[in-house]
Amino acid sequence: MRLVIAMMLVACGLTVPPHAAADSDTCPPNCDSIPDAAWIAPWAMPLNARYTWPRLSGVAVTAVAPRFRFEELCGSPPVADDPRAYAVAERATVANPDGQWQLQATVMHWRGETWRGGQLADDVFHHAVTALRSCQRTNPSTSPSLTFDGYDRVAAVISGPVILRQYIVATPANSTVTELAMWSTAPPQTPWPMGSDESLLDALGAPLCTAYIGSCG
Repeated sequence: MRLVIAMMLVACGLTVPPHAAADSDTCPPNCDSIPDAAWIAPWAMPLNARYTWPRLSGVAVTAVAPRFRFEELCGSPPVADDPRAYAVAERATVANPDGQWQLQATVMHWRGETWRGGQLADDVFHHAVTALRSCQRTNPSTSPSLTFDGYDRVAAVISGPVILRQYIVATPANSTVTELAMWSTAPPQTPWPMGSDESLLDALGAPLCTAYIGSCG
């Protein structure tokens, strides 16, 4: 009987492909890709008027076991059993000439039960804050300062031969962590603009609620 019904559906053109194309712009909270909508908008990033940043979804590539930009600068030691080793992650980078601001953005997401993924996102975030505070110990040529320190978001500036502006937001409700990092050799040829780090963190985190449908109340 099932065979007869299937044949009738085929004849009428009513069959549904077994793997219909997914909407790349948004996902449910448990998602096996990084939605296009998860990235901060170019016009929301500092110095867009100077550099005309691209849409980050268009330049993003898969990132395997990603680390935050500050970890490279600070020489932060590896994290034991790092959850980032099995996150779904993408990274977007924009390179400019020496003395100008460089850009790196990363979105990482954990599949599975949201309660567990949210815990992993929270763990990654708090390990990052600890490592930021320890930056001068792991690299004495740097001088870190947290300019905003919240329970799920942090902003920092690291001074030294390289000036780094680091922003990280965790959204446990959709098992996701996102970063924006911008840096230049010191002194940068383009001055850093005045602005609120808290507002930038809001602009960085808000797309996650749009991208992962129904994850934020």
